[in-house]
Amino acid sequence: MEEERTQSKKRKRNKPRKSQNNNNPSHQKNKVTHEPNQSSSAPAHPTKSSTFLDKMRARLSGGHFRMINEKLYTCSGKEALDYFKDEPALFDMYHTGYQEQMSHWPEQPVNIIMKWLKNHNPSLVVADFGCGDGRLAKNVKNKVFSFDLVSNDPSVIACDMSKTPLDSSVIDVAVFCLSLMGTNYQNYLKEAHRVLKPCGWLLIAEVKSRFDPNTGGADPKKFSKAVCDLGFSSVLKDYSNKMFVLLYFKKKDKQKSEMKEIEWPELKPCLYKRR
Repeated sequence: MEEERTQSKKRKRNKPRKSQNNNNPSHQKNKVTHEPNQSSSAPAHPTKSSTFLDKMRARLSGGHFRMINEKLYTCSGKEALDYFKDEPALFDMYHTGYQEQMSHWPEQPVNIIMKWLKNHNPSLVVADFGCGDGRLAKNVKNKVFSFDLVSNDPSVIACDMSKTPLDSSVIDVAVFCLSLMGTNYQNYLKEAHRVLKPCGWLLIAEVKSRFDPNTGGADPKKFSKAVCDLGFSSVLKDYSNKMFVLLYFKKKDKQKSEMKEIEWPELKPCLYKRR
């Protein structure tokens, strides 16, 4: 019996032990794990979703421009000034849309006016009514007083263009480049007449459809007559461009002591269609 117990103890001592660490890599099968490549998951081109959102943003921006544009054509200068005082950001929104619209024009009227000024004496003092981003002043040697409803540039004077801070008879050239907007546009021209020197120039560039009676525009002859009754002489009418007209007037040297009532034609709003 004692011998059997001794042999039993030996068998227990010689019995192989179970591994204490079942997670030992040497006891596991080799596994290959593929991690997803983060860089390869990014699309090489804009997704349909992002393209759609960009188009929607462009439409919203265009819609805001058309809304503001219609407002400016159908209100007075004072109302427009108050409109932008309440919401200054709308002015930037408007001019962003305006520049986008102008990008579709084969020729810019402001470039023709700049060329005209460069062909004349650079000592001529200019008043730019409705200057926008002040492009005219930045591209000519002349001294230019730039006026608009909002000033985002120190060189631009914010005001109602019917009441500028200029003294009378101090300007050689008054410019209205696509800026006869508003129900009281005639007041802007009266202000230009006030600040111009005798024999000073009045340059007007306007959208052609506004002077086309066949499409509801004003009769250009009636408009020209009204400007002449204000105290100007018509020098040149340029209808060669398909998008806009250019009208050149000079202030008369001698003014009549009594001004008769002027019949100003209504200028229809220039409303842009949705593209």
